[in-house]
Amino acid sequence: MLSAFRSALTTPDLRKKILFTLGIVAVYRLGATIPSPGVSYPNVQECIRQVEGSENSGVYSLINLFSGGALLQLSIFALGIMPYITASIIIQLLTVVIPRFEQLKKEGQSGQNKLTQYTRYLTIALAILQATGIVALADRGALFGNCSLPVIPDSSVYQLSVIVVVMTAGTAVIMWLGEQVTERGIGNGMSLLIFASIAARIPAEGANILNNGALIFIGVCIFGLAIIASVVFVEQGQRRIPVQYAKRMVGRRMYGGTSTYLPLKVNQAGVIPVIFGSSLLYLPDLISRLAGSSGGPFQQFVQTYLVDQSSWVHIVLYVALIIFFTYFYVGITFNPEERADEMKKFGGFIPGIRPGRPTAEYLNFVLSRITLPGSLYLGIIAVLPNFFLGITGSGQNQNFPFGGTAVLIMVGVGLDTVKQIESQLMQRRYDGFLR
Repeated sequence: MLSAFRSALTTPDLRKKILFTLGIVAVYRLGATIPSPGVSYPNVQECIRQVEGSENSGVYSLINLFSGGALLQLSIFALGIMPYITASIIIQLLTVVIPRFEQLKKEGQSGQNKLTQYTRYLTIALAILQATGIVALADRGALFGNCSLPVIPDSSVYQLSVIVVVMTAGTAVIMWLGEQVTERGIGNGMSLLIFASIAARIPAEGANILNNGALIFIGVCIFGLAIIASVVFVEQGQRRIPVQYAKRMVGRRMYGGTSTYLPLKVNQAGVIPVIFGSSLLYLPDLISRLAGSSGGPFQQFVQTYLVDQSSWVHIVLYVALIIFFTYFYVGITFNPEERADEMKKFGGFIPGIRPGRPTAEYLNFVLSRITLPGSLYLGIIAVLPNFFLGITGSGQNQNFPFGGTAVLIMVGVGLDTVKQIESQLMQRRYDGFLR
């Protein structure tokens, strides 16, 4: 693998892409540390120290994770990539509901460009809503819990509007940076920015674990490596359904007659169900904060059973939501009838299965069998950090570097990036990473 990296760096065009990607990541991390205009940086740092390790920021932990800690610092990149992720998921779900979107999806590259444009517009709209909500909570003193220091000294409408505009513009810049990496760099730009945000939090979380003792730190590292190896094994696992294409004459040439396979991954839904489950589970806490209720029965129930991640009610509900959203997302994104029709159109068939409806029923049967272990795998990986809240020194499992959303995203992005580098090396007759 080291020789493969050396080969990648000695190839001029590949080296240029890698350096360009690293430069974009450096710009992104720099923007995550620059505070928005009108925000008191010393007061923000003091408030972060006061709420560190508490559960007050539970409703924002997922967004704070994807922004690399920029959310609680109210920087110009405070919203991170989360508005774009939400917009992409919404557009993808709407392709099943809205016939116009479904037609654009089938039009190829031109239709995909149109859907990408709609995603950008929706991203800006969501960024405005999220920035407005975060700034309003920061102005009211609810963003950092019991911190009494004024985070925004000048709370005039003009100053608050400027912060909202700056945060929204920061989201647009992040979206542009991600697209530049996708076009001119290595890997998927948005995924790499998320990877950089999560990786930036690992040293701080590792220091929190080290404070509990070197022996605990070593044990957690060994346990984390085992989790990462298990995640890599499952993420690479797939059911390969053999597909045979019949021979057909087109003019004077013979086409078809080849054998291939249809890969069905064990984790067909990726990390989307975990994001859905986390967001939905944090929604009651957000509603109680915005309502301003203090000490009511609803807020007490939310804080005791939903926000407290060591609660068995939270763990069971979290796993149930992940399993539900896994089946829901796989059912939307993978249509067995469409795959069966495509295979029949090009003369393909599964050996022993008749084309058409029997093929669709077989694909649906296999997919349902694969989705169950995939959903259980996502649920187990997502709740593993809940049992290490005392070790990490933080009140949220999203910050644990070897479990939950963090490890799923980092392993997935890492595997995808390595595969892209390897494919480009193989095109230049170099040995790949996997010999």
